[in-house]
Amino acid sequence: MIFPITVPAIVATQPAFHVFAQQEVVVVNDIAYYEGADADAKKHKLDIYTPKGLKDFPVVFFIHGGTWSSGDRKMYGNMGQMFASQGIGVVVISYRLSPAVTHPAHIEDVARAFAWTHANIAKHGGRADRIFVAGHSAGGHLTSLLAANPEYLKKHNLSSKNIRGIIPISGVYDIPAGMFPKIFPGTADEVKPASPLKNVTQDGPPALVMYADQDYAGLDTLAKLYTAKLGELKIPATLELIKDRTHITIITKMMLSAKDATSTLALDFIRKYAK
Repeated sequence: MIFPITVPAIVATQPAFHVFAQQEVVVVNDIAYYEGADADAKKHKLDIYTPKGLKDFPVVFFIHGGTWSSGDRKMYGNMGQMFASQGIGVVVISYRLSPAVTHPAHIEDVARAFAWTHANIAKHGGRADRIFVAGHSAGGHLTSLLAANPEYLKKHNLSSKNIRGIIPISGVYDIPAGMFPKIFPGTADEVKPASPLKNVTQDGPPALVMYADQDYAGLDTLAKLYTAKLGELKIPATLELIKDRTHITIITKMMLSAKDATSTLALDFIRKYAK
């Protein structure tokens, strides 16, 4: 399997979202989800997008990609707008990046942000028992890892049972020793906790796994292996190949239209399991 070490940056264009909007969207930016002595003033923050006038709506907790070393929540405002316009709340998070930190700092931040969301989203109208975790590329890895390895949420007195469903998009589901040594340093045993494939249990939530027909080499195989593993454990899991998409356009087109193939699948999945 082959993955590029550097993922091209997604251009953070922010055109007005109006073509498919149904609900007016309320945005609250730059909320600190961690304020400890070692808190990062820029990365330990999240933005919230909610459908104005609605209450008790499901919530998408979104994790950006960028090879664990680039990207930021501010690049995904359109993702928040797209889901919130359809009556679904969105929390878009930032997390510390390599090389400043290495594993497990990324997933520890994700767990912190999820715990904050679980404790506070009701104040913004969302349902704490209807939180779906979604992410692209490295964010897809962190999405699946949060649901697979119980150690990260356990520190916050939470578990995968607090995740209603997951939507990993073009994710990396196995981290062999030496593949990303500056991000996941250590021996095979030391990096094993970072691999969703090696940690997933039968307690995991339902999953919608998506990847692009022109995705990076090897990600298709990983998506199939990961979905098959979920199936072996009797976890409801669907694998979807998105046609005419690259590793980048699978997410950029999703952000800009609720009628995109990726968006439609995600919306249907959320509405199904939010009941």
